[in-house]
Amino acid sequence: MSGALLETRGVGCSFRVSGGLFRGKKLLRAVESVSLTLRAGQTLGLVGESGCGKSTLAKMVLGLLTPSEGEILIDGRPLASLPRRERARRIQPIFQDPYSSLNPRRPVEEIIRQPLDINGVGTQEERRRQVTEMLDLVRLPLRARHAYPNQLSGGQRQRVAIARALILRPSIVICDEPTSALDVSVQAQILNILMDLRREFALSYLFVSHNLAVVEHLADEVAVMYLGRIVEQAPTEQIFTAPRHPYTRILLESVLTPEPHLGVPELGLGSSFPDPLEPPSGCSFHPRCPNIFQPCAKSLPDLRNAGAGRVACHLYDPRFDSLHPGSGSGDQGVRHSALLTQ
Repeated sequence: MSGALLETRGVGCSFRVSGGLFRGKKLLRAVESVSLTLRAGQTLGLVGESGCGKSTLAKMVLGLLTPSEGEILIDGRPLASLPRRERARRIQPIFQDPYSSLNPRRPVEEIIRQPLDINGVGTQEERRRQVTEMLDLVRLPLRARHAYPNQLSGGQRQRVAIARALILRPSIVICDEPTSALDVSVQAQILNILMDLRREFALSYLFVSHNLAVVEHLADEVAVMYLGRIVEQAPTEQIFTAPRHPYTRILLESVLTPEPHLGVPELGLGSSFPDPLEPPSGCSFHPRCPNIFQPCAKSLPDLRNAGAGRVACHLYDPRFDSLHPGSGSGDQGVRHSALLTQ
């Protein structure tokens, strides 16, 4: 893990929540044992269904939530040990809804300039010049500096949010569904701006999204999350051309196609996500998995090397080769080898 700009080591986050009337409180494990690495200049995509723990992990990285276990490191230093202002200089967020993340009572110039004011960066004239530069970089007209958020379109508001996030020149930006509230045409514009700014400032992005097309376009590496755990992590090309985990394959098959005769994909996952208050035993995906076999309901799979990435699935554990369906037919060794190399 040398050269890591951001690391999460076995990070977990749990909450005590109501289990219902007369049932007391139950433990909700929103994130469990997540270890990820983000290197300088890299974009790491984090994908999964709603409720899988993506945003909770992002909030822990931002310091908005305290991990229940594990640690988060910035340049090898514990995040918790960094002063708040230094943390703000190193890492900044871009949230999903730009309208709710901007103060409606302040004009654009004040919104973008506020991080400089709080941190006492430069003179008033220097701050004004930096705001002008950021407006240009996010492709907003200079006259927008006097506008209020309710006078801007959704795409323009998100550009203001991006300008505010980058005004302190952070090295890490946490993008939590930054385009999901926007029209498709506007999404493309925002993504192009993010890509240009990554090159301009040598930024590293943790890009949280459920939109696989966006992640494929932007990310260098992808981590797939299911029920609080990472089930697969690999370079983007491997994820989209040779996914290992059954859940990753199903996610890719769920993407709608413009071909009208193909209709809506039939995934066979059922209509509901598992109850995180009462997670399944063994592999958390096994009740919905099309490749389930004997060990899946009993033991939790380790995150092990597979190709250029890692996968948490018993299909890739050599200890269970003889237990795979059809293992006695003579073709299981071929099938398992194909899974490992596809």
